[in-house]
Amino acid sequence: MLAVSLAALAALCVLQRAPMADALVYRAEGAAVARGGELYGFTVTEWQLPATYPPFAAILFVPLAWLPPAALKVAFLAGNAALVALLVRLSCRFAGLPAPAPVVCAATACALWLEPVFQTLLFGQINLALVCLILWDLSRPPGARGRGIALGIAAGVKLTPALFVVHLLLSGWHRHRAGDAREGRERVRDGLTAGASCGGTVLIGALVLPAASLDFWTRRLFETGRVGKAWLVDNQSLQGLVARAMGDPSPGPAWALPALAAGCAGLWLACRTPDARWGVLGTAFTALLVSPISWSHHWVWCVPLLAVLLAQGRTAVAALTAVVFTARTLWLVPHQGDLDLRLPWWQQVLASPYVLLVLALTVAAWVPARRAPAPDTEHGPPALSPLHEAR
Repeated sequence: MLAVSLAALAALCVLQRAPMADALVYRAEGAAVARGGELYGFTVTEWQLPATYPPFAAILFVPLAWLPPAALKVAFLAGNAALVALLVRLSCRFAGLPAPAPVVCAATACALWLEPVFQTLLFGQINLALVCLILWDLSRPPGARGRGIALGIAAGVKLTPALFVVHLLLSGWHRHRAGDAREGRERVRDGLTAGASCGGTVLIGALVLPAASLDFWTRRLFETGRVGKAWLVDNQSLQGLVARAMGDPSPGPAWALPALAAGCAGLWLACRTPDARWGVLGTAFTALLVSPISWSHHWVWCVPLLAVLLAQGRTAVAALTAVVFTARTLWLVPHQGDLDLRLPWWQQVLASPYVLLVLALTVAAWVPARRAPAPDTEHGPPALSPLHEAR
């Protein structure tokens, strides 16, 4: 299954001449750092895409400048395919599922065609690498040595993972108040470690690229329009949903107030859930919902979500979730030009499938699983808990 799936994917990329535009932007960022040029003043590819990540990310991209475009695309395709397998493996451990090699290979063969994963490969994005960093770090028991460092690095590359730092601090405070002082202290320490790690990436960027750092943190960070138009169908965030539903490219308070409410409610639920797996997933999806722009390829968190649903015995919900993330309904509605802003009411559901699914699953997460209770998660997700290892 895996061999056939990879062959089909490679053939499709060759026949369709996959642009991998984001990989070319990363290459241009690395080249700008290497030659000491302007980091946020250029655009590349036929879509005139600018650099949007912090200076620390551009420093990491320097080796990409040494590769010609064709070799870069091959490297990104192969690397991201390997990261899909790693994400499947990490998701199984995170959920407490057995992960023999045949299962990982078969699941990887299927996961390659989930729309967020496929789009990540098609664009040459780094989403899979960041999710693997975060999931590996947060799958370890609270207080594990160095827990939080990888999370901080991920937040230094792309800012949205910083919400996990807030989650660690708030959940640690909640655990302390609930009577588990030891785990509460450990979670707070992990959050502080992640914050310090993220701060270290900012410092490195400032030391290597002082002018670019000043430009990014004082100006470019607030220019959300540089990332793209919020009303496009591939923006699967609350702002995208509200903009399309209202037919308004700048919904303003009509989006900001629901996003603020969703952010507070999402973090509150993530911190109070007794199952640490849903705490991590809830934080990830809260970040995707409240971010001004969450392109469909940012939703690669669907892979660990499916693993957790299967581990809880919610087979029907997992099947429906897999269908939603595979159906590509957002691309079936009219979206040329500004047609995204003129969709009839019945196409709004098709245009915002991920947002609506996660809002529904937020309620479903609190419904008891049909099977036996999930493994003990008191000291971290079950994959690495002492109870799971004993089993």
